[in-house]
Amino acid sequence: MKSLYRRYRPTKLSDVVGQPQVTDPLIKSLAQNKVSHAYLFIGPRGCGKTSVARILAHEINGFKYEIEDDYIDIIEIDGASNRGIDNIRELREKAAIAPTTGKYKVYIIDEVHMLTKEAFNALLKTLEEPPAHVVFIMATTDAYKVPVTITSRAQTYTFKLADHKTMFDFLKSVVKKEKIEIDDDALDIIVKRGGGSFRDSLSLLDQLSTISENKITKELVLKALGLPEDELIKKLLESYLSQDYDSIRDLIKNLLNSGVKAEIIAEELINLIIAEPRPEYMTLLAGLPEVKAPYANAKILVTLIKPMPNQTIVAKPPIKVVSTVKSTTITTATPAPTAPPEPSVNSITTAISNVAFDWQDYLNKVQELSDAVYSQLSKTQYAFDGTTLHIYPMKKIIKNILSRDNNKKILLTAIKNDVKITIHEISDSPKIEDKDETIAKISDIMGGEVINDGGTSPF
Repeated sequence: MKSLYRRYRPTKLSDVVGQPQVTDPLIKSLAQNKVSHAYLFIGPRGCGKTSVARILAHEINGFKYEIEDDYIDIIEIDGASNRGIDNIRELREKAAIAPTTGKYKVYIIDEVHMLTKEAFNALLKTLEEPPAHVVFIMATTDAYKVPVTITSRAQTYTFKLADHKTMFDFLKSVVKKEKIEIDDDALDIIVKRGGGSFRDSLSLLDQLSTISENKITKELVLKALGLPEDELIKKLLESYLSQDYDSIRDLIKNLLNSGVKAEIIAEELINLIIAEPRPEYMTLLAGLPEVKAPYANAKILVTLIKPMPNQTIVAKPPIKVVSTVKSTTITTATPAPTAPPEPSVNSITTAISNVAFDWQDYLNKVQELSDAVYSQLSKTQYAFDGTTLHIYPMKKIIKNILSRDNNKKILLTAIKNDVKITIHEISDSPKIEDKDETIAKISDIMGGEVINDGGTSPF
C-alpha cells in the first residue's frame, strides 16, 4: 500500500497546493506554448520542487503523469551523485540526441548546487547554446551556491513552505478522504512539527495513523513524538523571565525524566519565542541552537540560567583591584574635575554587588563598532563599581589586543562618557573552574550525560 505522501503527490500543476507564485505563471506560459530552455526551482526541502519539476516535464511533452511511469525523454539526475565534469560532459553528448517520443528531452537536475565548478562550466556551455529540443529543470535548496552565470540563463521560481492554515486545511481534506479519526489539536501539532513541508507533514500523519488503533488524540501525538505539553514549555519560558531557578530546574528534570529530549525542549522554546518575540528573550534565543550533543542535558540548563541582559552577574575582583597593580586604565575625554578618594576593599565589593551594568548591551555596542574587538572582549570577565568598568582578560594575548590604542578608543566609544575602563593583568583575574569539569557535574545532575565524544569543550 502506498504511503500517504505518494498517494497525495500532485500529478498536475493545477493540483499543487500552496505554491501559486510558481504554478500560476507556469500554467499560463504552457497555455501560450511558451517553454523556456532552462528553469531553476529554489526553496527549502519538502516544499514540492521535485514534484513540480516532474509535473512540468510531463506537461511540456503532453505526457500523462503517473507516479511510477518511466518516459525515456524525461531524465532525472541527482546533482550530489553526478557532480563531476565527466557526468555533465556525458549529459551534453546525450542531450544532442533528439527525443524519442516527446517534443522535448527534459533533464531534471536535483540538488544542482552540488555540482563542481568545472561541471557548472560545462553545463554553462549547453545553457548558452542549448539544442532546441532540450529543457533543463534544476532544483536546489541552496541557491547562493549556484553560479550567477547559471541562474541568469534560467527562469527562476521560488518555492515556500506552506503556512499553517494552508497545511491544516490540506491535511484536514486528507484525513476526511482516508477516514482517519483525529482531533484538531492533534492535527495542529502535526502541522507544527511538519514545518510547512507537505512531505514531512503527510509522513507524520501516516506514521500516527498506523500506530493508532482508534482516534488520534493530542496525548497520543505528544507521546509518540516525544514532545512536551505546550503549557510546560510556556511555564519554562515564564520561569526564565522571572529567573525562578528552582522552577527551571524542576521543569527540566521532569521533562527529561518523561522522555522529552533536551534538543526537543530547545526546539519548542525556539518555536514559542519566534511566534511571540520579545527583547528579553533574545539572550535565550541566541543560546538555544547550541543545545545538542554532547552534554545536551547540561546545555539546556546552562542556557536557561544565563542572566538576561538587564541582570548583572559578576565575579568579585581580588584585593588587587584596590591595591597597586599593573593594569591599563582608559579614561574618557571629559574626566570628572575632582577624582574621588580611593575606596576601601569593602566599599568596592559592596558597590560591585549593588550597581547594575548592562554587560550584554555593552558587548552589542562594541560589536557594532568592531567584530574583532567584540570577539576578544566576550572572552573576558568584568566587574563594575559604579564609576569604572574592570575588565579581566583570561589570556595575555587578549589583554594585549584590548590594550592597543585603536581598540581602547572602540571600548570607550561604546560606553558612557563618565565611565572609566581598566584592563587588568592576567594575574588579577578570578579563577574559573574548568569548563569540562563543570559541564560534566551539571550533566550528572541532569541525567548522567557525561560522555564526551573526544572533541573540544561544548561551550
